[in-house]
Amino acid sequence: MNDTTPDRDAEEGPPGPEMPARALLERIPQSPGVYRMLDAESTVLYVGKAKNLKRRVSSYFSRALTRRLQVMVSQIADIEVTVTRTEGEALLLESNLIKSLRPRFNVLLRDDKSYPFIYLSTQDDFPRLAFYRGPRKSKGRLFGPYPSAWAVRETLQLLQKLFPVRQCEDSFFNNRSRPCLQYQIKRCSGPCVGLVSLEAYAEDVAHTIQFLDGRAEEVIADLGRSMEQAAAALEFERAAVLRDQIATLSRIQQRQYVSGEGGDLDIIACAQEGGTSCVQVFFIRAGRNLGNKAFFPKAPDDTDDATLLAGFLAQFYADKQIPPELVVSVEPEECALLETALSQRAERRVHIKWRVRAERARWLEMARGNAEVALKSRLGSQAGYGRRIEALRDALDLPERPQRMECFDISHTQGERTVASCVVFDGEGPRKSDYRRFNIEGITPGDDYAALQQALSRRYTRVKQGEYPIPDILFIDGGRGQIRAVGDTLQELGIAGLQVVGISKGPDRRPGTELLWLLDVESPLILPGDSPAMHLIEQIRDEAHRFAITGHRQRRAKARTTSTLEGLAGIGPRRRQRLLKQFGGIRGLARAGVEDIACVDGIGRQLAQQIYDAFHEEAAGP
Repeated sequence: MNDTTPDRDAEEGPPGPEMPARALLERIPQSPGVYRMLDAESTVLYVGKAKNLKRRVSSYFSRALTRRLQVMVSQIADIEVTVTRTEGEALLLESNLIKSLRPRFNVLLRDDKSYPFIYLSTQDDFPRLAFYRGPRKSKGRLFGPYPSAWAVRETLQLLQKLFPVRQCEDSFFNNRSRPCLQYQIKRCSGPCVGLVSLEAYAEDVAHTIQFLDGRAEEVIADLGRSMEQAAAALEFERAAVLRDQIATLSRIQQRQYVSGEGGDLDIIACAQEGGTSCVQVFFIRAGRNLGNKAFFPKAPDDTDDATLLAGFLAQFYADKQIPPELVVSVEPEECALLETALSQRAERRVHIKWRVRAERARWLEMARGNAEVALKSRLGSQAGYGRRIEALRDALDLPERPQRMECFDISHTQGERTVASCVVFDGEGPRKSDYRRFNIEGITPGDDYAALQQALSRRYTRVKQGEYPIPDILFIDGGRGQIRAVGDTLQELGIAGLQVVGISKGPDRRPGTELLWLLDVESPLILPGDSPAMHLIEQIRDEAHRFAITGHRQRRAKARTTSTLEGLAGIGPRRRQRLLKQFGGIRGLARAGVEDIACVDGIGRQLAQQIYDAFHEEAAGP
């Protein structure tokens, strides 16, 4: 591809609104590509693609325009173009530029998270099932994508009841000397301590793969044959277990399967009202309904459904697995071109269908209904949220509505593994892509003031560098002492004029009786418990607390489940397992002497000394 960006002559000056066409269009080629409309400050207003760039861009200055386009054209100061080989290439580039530049006059999809999968470590002797989110480069197999973490966890829970394939971490699995609770409640077959053979475990893994691949009928047939064999051999307990598995599988099939479907497809419907748009996506994989999810792309007011869907599909599938078939509620704009571009990205044929009958029509109608329900709920919550922001503005006597609010909280257990959280709310609600956690190090355990200062210093140093916008309000979960510490930190960083609000519990510590502390104000501000402003403050404070305590628990759990042996050179999984079996666990090993450790098969005197020193140095530490 060639990037041709028109440079204006120095004597010509910036083109004014009187005569933009000749000045801007002279150097645009008649080739396929992408164009970017820029304002006087070089901010991108709009990104579009065209089969003939000159003809498409010229049309903005030679035909009647909608009100939205008239506003946009009046702000154009420059036009940049990128030439591509084909119109399909231009469509792919357009979707990537829209996602990265986020122009105000385009349909914008805010979709920050990657989708979760179920992961099976088929490379292991005893594979494990796990929740997985991230790049698809791991060894083993991935099943999905699922529309939410909840859908993955529900499926994993079902699989535990059906096939006792382990779901524990490898570090936990490799260090067991006796079966865990999952074995006791019949959710695992105990491979960690040799309570199941490789062959029997492999059979459960094979059934799991068949089920996740959508071949539940084969699983039921296999289980039926095994049940008959067990009954013929008078193994009635095993036959009863197999019978229950078959019954559970049948119930799951009835609930999850889409009648008449056997492949992979997404069902997509949109709804618009009151300047808000909703797109509902149902994920069907191997004939199973994995769930649905609602998206709320930003779109200009006069955007029709066809344009909305075209923009959504191009951006949504820019970095996701594309199924062979997409069933949509209306024909997207330039549908044939979109099909070609998606097929090129998927490296196989992708069909977009909107005229469907029978079962697919019923599913499409359900998707439309879900989109309308989600849209009405969104409009209701947005109206309520807007009222709470206005009430907050009045309560704090702000000159205008706050557009960005941040809140910090600290979480630890008696000073252990301290974590600070930063949550962000904007004019529409929580902005989770901007949430951050900070692992606090190098302070006196339990010193919340020092923890808060370290987190603020790390965050607002980046704000000063322009990585994040400065908020209108900074909330702190704390009282006068925390506010003073925050004020000192902001002063050191050279940040002035930021509205800082501390939130402390009231005298009786009941929700709704919180005291609000402001910088340089001695007395707290007290709002009524039923105040919409107080409800918003509580929502932001509670979200910061949830995010902090979740991070702290994860950090603490990781530290406590990491064996001392794992950090020692020369101690692999087999030696680790021998040591733990010999001494009955990590505590027994910690109490053992060098001579006792050296007696274990494969552990020499020198290695035994290293193991002994590792435990006793740790015990002698602070």
